[in-house]
Amino acid sequence: MTVRFTVFGTALGAGGLAWRSAPSATAVVVRSLLPERDAERVRATFATDLPGAVEDDPPAEVTSVIERVAALFRGEPVDLSAVPLDLAAVPAFPRRVYEVVLAVPAGRTVTYGEVAARLGEPGAARAVGRALGANRFAPIVPCHRVLAANGGLGGFSAPGGVATKQRLLALERARAEQPGLFEL
Repeated sequence: MTVRFTVFGTALGAGGLAWRSAPSATAVVVRSLLPERDAERVRATFATDLPGAVEDDPPAEVTSVIERVAALFRGEPVDLSAVPLDLAAVPAFPRRVYEVVLAVPAGRTVTYGEVAARLGEPGAARAVGRALGANRFAPIVPCHRVLAANGGLGGFSAPGGVATKQRLLALERARAEQPGLFEL
């Protein structure tokens, strides 16, 4: 199955979404990208991350995901937790982290330690951070909603770094200094 991608406009810049679909099967998201300044940077990232991927018009179910992602970047409350993701290549621990983080609603935050505790591994906060640093599905897997233990922003490896994380939280009207607003 060929991986396909599209570049789309958002309030924050050019976003990108890649998917795979078989005939008569629902498309699954293979990669999503936070907005970049321009579309060429998005295309370059896909060329590096997904060699052989083809730019294409998205099918209806992918268009629906794109519309919801764009709404998130306009500050609208959006639930992306049911978006089908291709997690086949994601190791078990990060996959479990993503499942927990997918349950954190817009406008709420948790800490890396709270995610680790939810996984039954209370000493694994750094491992949670590494898993989220490798997140290939931002903002669908909303790693920006996970904060440091002191309520600070912690790290953020996406383009724009911590400033991007702060901007996403502001769009969702989440307060970075109040982790634990979501009961796990």
